[in-house]
Amino acid sequence: MSASTHWLATASAQAVLERGGNAFDAAVAGGFVLHVVEPHLNGPGGDMTGVFATADNPGRPVVLMGQGPAPAGATREHYLTEGLELVPGAGALAAAVPAAVDAWLLLLRDHGSWELGEVLAFAVDYARNGHPVAGRVGATIQAVAELFTDHWPTSAAQWMPGGRAPREGEIIRNQAYAQVLERMVAAGAGESTREGRIDAARREWREGFVARAAVEFLAGPHRHSSGTNHAGVISLADFAGFEASFEPAVTFNFRGYTIAKTGAWGQGPALLQTLAILAGFGDERLDPSTALGAHTILEAQKLAIADREAYYGDAQVPLEHLLSEDYAAARRTLIGDTASHEFRPGTVPGRVPFMPPLRTEYQPPATDGGGFAGVGEPTVAPTGEVRGDTCHIDVADRWGNMVSATPSGGWLQSSPTIPELGFCLGTRLQMTWLEEGAPSTLTPGKRPRTTLTPTLVLRDGHPVSALGSPGGDQQDQWQLLYLLRTIVGGYTPQQAIDAPALHTTSIPGSFWPRTWTPGGAVVEDRLGGDVIAELEARGHVVSRAGDWTLGRLSAVTREPGTGLLQAAANPRGMQGYAAGR
Repeated sequence: MSASTHWLATASAQAVLERGGNAFDAAVAGGFVLHVVEPHLNGPGGDMTGVFATADNPGRPVVLMGQGPAPAGATREHYLTEGLELVPGAGALAAAVPAAVDAWLLLLRDHGSWELGEVLAFAVDYARNGHPVAGRVGATIQAVAELFTDHWPTSAAQWMPGGRAPREGEIIRNQAYAQVLERMVAAGAGESTREGRIDAARREWREGFVARAAVEFLAGPHRHSSGTNHAGVISLADFAGFEASFEPAVTFNFRGYTIAKTGAWGQGPALLQTLAILAGFGDERLDPSTALGAHTILEAQKLAIADREAYYGDAQVPLEHLLSEDYAAARRTLIGDTASHEFRPGTVPGRVPFMPPLRTEYQPPATDGGGFAGVGEPTVAPTGEVRGDTCHIDVADRWGNMVSATPSGGWLQSSPTIPELGFCLGTRLQMTWLEEGAPSTLTPGKRPRTTLTPTLVLRDGHPVSALGSPGGDQQDQWQLLYLLRTIVGGYTPQQAIDAPALHTTSIPGSFWPRTWTPGGAVVEDRLGGDVIAELEARGHVVSRAGDWTLGRLSAVTREPGTGLLQAAANPRGMQGYAAGR
């Protein structure tokens, strides 16, 4: 079974499975296709995280760590000297060291079975020969067309070759990226083993023509989301110094299921904290489709995400305490009958919680508004409009391997396109603070606290579901609804994905300009007028987003007793797709 946010990625992954490849071969093939067909949502210059289990060791969930650190030159002092108060949401100063490609290749080397050239053939074909562009790609390019033509001419050349944004269904190509992939495959031609050939491609990425082209090009000043011009600081040493890795997953047991997430260098444990808080309530308070359930869920998420802001980062995070039963019980008592409009991190012995700037609006000091709005991953606007986003793919094979992966960053609106490569770098550093004392303060060599947060679910030591969603700060909020509806409510995977979604905006945003809406809640109208009215009566500042606007989840499942596989994908936007046999 395969499921992803774009039908061509799902089809490519499924083709690999049909030809005898395993789940890891298939996920990597689909992941590189996502670079090509959803370039407004992810790219090779970005990052990715995954969580998986193998048929040989099904009870041990593993995290694929594809989050690069801040470059050596990315010091808070440099950014402050540049006149910045926040790390920009677009431009090379927002770029962490690219990590997605190395992570995909590491997964293929250690757990796949196919040759690199076979796996990349799908992406090479779509990049060189073209594919029909999705409407949202063209809409994104149109939204930043003035930026491209006025400030980023190389981006205009790649994405507006006729002087305009492509229309839905037009064939678009990326010849430069096709050549990048072919050169990486060629780098391993002299190696005697499959693993050696993949490692040669990894070296070519980190130390060869890719690194050289990116560093040289981004050293020139260019427009950032601050409305001001700055040069990048990433170096050849930064590229060469990063390698993706595997890590043990952080887990929490909920209603007989084990939920596996990344460490607290990502936001994943905040979902586990939310489940720990909700575990003390009866089932009647865990139904997102009722006013009582929606209220309880929103309030629990605010508390967990406040802890994310106060304590999470590439640091020693006290997760044992934050996930403990006693701590969750204390946090649970803060949930009353009305919506909180406060920022309320918990108390951890020996730690001082970081209190981020709580801005409801932001105007960069160096511009009077003449810059452009940062188009980060995130943010679902109150109207439901998505201003950039992420991708996701899940795969389960016949042998019992299962993987969930969330690639993102390096979207076409991140920074100027590097002509030789056909893509740009990412913007993950915007999740760091320039204030001192935060666990996520911008620090050279430290990973930004990413929002990328795939999920693996196990029961009795076997993986039973892989799922995830785009959506920045909303990723785990929407996945929580899926988990509650399937584990507690008895929904099927497709029913859970289709059901009305909601999320809180009463949290400091992870993306530029990092504002919040005290008491804010965004809901799909299908939640129902009575439920929405009661949420408002409880003090939630509700924004209606339309009927089918929130969440882009996909999932694959496996029943260990029978081996029965299922897959489900998001109908919103008519782009996600699930397939299997």
